[in-house]
Amino acid sequence: MKLEQARVDFSNLQKRISAFKHATSLIYLDGETTAPPGTLENRSQSLSVLNEEIIRLSIGPETMDLLHYLEDNKYELTVNERRAVEYMLRDYNRRKNIPVDEYVRYENLLAAAQDAWHGAREDDNFDAVAPYLEQIFDVSRHFALLDNPDADPYQYWLSNYEEGLEVATCDMIFNRVREALPPLVQEIVESGVEIEEIHGDFSAQSQEALAFYLMELLGVDMDRVGFATADHPFTTQLGSHFDERIITKFVRTDFTSSLYSMLHGIGHILCDIGQADNLAYTALDGIASMVILESQGYFYENIIGKSRTFIEYIYPELCELFPDYTKDHSVEDIYRSVNKAKPGLIRIDADQLTFPLHTLVRYELEKALIRKDLLVKDLPGAWKELYKKYLNVDVPNYRAGVLQDIHWPFGAIGYFPTYVIGNAYGFGIARKMDETLDIEECVAKGDFKPMNEWNREKIWKHGGIYTSGELMSKFVKVSIDGEEHIEYLKERYRGVYNL
Repeated sequence: MKLEQARVDFSNLQKRISAFKHATSLIYLDGETTAPPGTLENRSQSLSVLNEEIIRLSIGPETMDLLHYLEDNKYELTVNERRAVEYMLRDYNRRKNIPVDEYVRYENLLAAAQDAWHGAREDDNFDAVAPYLEQIFDVSRHFALLDNPDADPYQYWLSNYEEGLEVATCDMIFNRVREALPPLVQEIVESGVEIEEIHGDFSAQSQEALAFYLMELLGVDMDRVGFATADHPFTTQLGSHFDERIITKFVRTDFTSSLYSMLHGIGHILCDIGQADNLAYTALDGIASMVILESQGYFYENIIGKSRTFIEYIYPELCELFPDYTKDHSVEDIYRSVNKAKPGLIRIDADQLTFPLHTLVRYELEKALIRKDLLVKDLPGAWKELYKKYLNVDVPNYRAGVLQDIHWPFGAIGYFPTYVIGNAYGFGIARKMDETLDIEECVAKGDFKPMNEWNREKIWKHGGIYTSGELMSKFVKVSIDGEEHIEYLKERYRGVYNL
């Protein structure tokens, strides 16, 4: 094999994998948005064929021969080629002990589980999705133990979403959350300070207009980004970062639910479409670090979006879209409302202070489930117990409890910690950015280009070339342990509540 031909073969291989993933992403997007309920079997059939081909292309014998040849000649490769080879070999090493037919069945299981979750959530029926969750955690545990029979199965899946992240690090960060935040939440509750919540009648048409206003304001390239609604907000890449989708959910009684899910999703989208064009159709297309992706969501949703300056800037638009509400509510009223700390039931609607506690609940539960310290049949009870312990709220039903997130039916075990660590990164990024840019002045002018360019140069353009640790130390030049973010939350909420 000649090196130049191997490089061409490697490029073509990555393009083929991207094309098949493009097809699976479209089927997934359809299933989450517009597909009628009777089409699951049809979608599953197509996904079976496509996923089997992706696996064979990713870890088949010919691919392994090519990757090992390139690894042996890695110093003749570009930095991007070398990293792509490393990335695909890492993926191979994670999957090499899993039979292809088992992995395909697992992908089919996830498709069926997601479909069941939609119905179960609507019907408030945990029993309809419980058998799927049992299988998902059993198979996930099985795959982890195939990789390393002596290792913690949770570590296997945690590493799937954040290369280099250790369970011990997560335990340290969540221990700080557990110790620091519940006492402050309780202090706020006992303070007697009342802050009015957003409540009114906000049409889907007006909320959609707000969504498009936000995308234009923050610099989203609408030639590359499509928009839709679903039961659960998310973003997804289709084939490459040249084609993205942002999905939100409209709550009729509270326009800020979609406002902040949009800002969070815009952070993801900007991060994705800001990658260097030459990463398209390679293994490096797509931010390799979920922590980095979540840091960008947090930055635009919370650091920017929940600032008084941002509320003041978009207030004229809010007045135009929601005149019945804004005629009685000022900028200060809305600012205090969106920064209200209130123990609640729904993670995606949580404020900055209580959000880490929602994530802590899920972190403890998914660790226990995959380690067999907790059975799926006991999950609703354990969920209620931890919500009472950490947020002092009673869970009235499954829909507002264990069925609210799609992550476990989607197979995303180990993803939840990336939210809290990403939040800490987002705060650290903002602090570093503010050394050279006046963030508040940019927001006051409605000029997001300087902040976007800063993020593009330091973070976005690198795609999957670096891990989160490498990005933060090499380009952003901050270290994160979660402590400073907790202190920021304490200072912010003591200020809001005059404590």
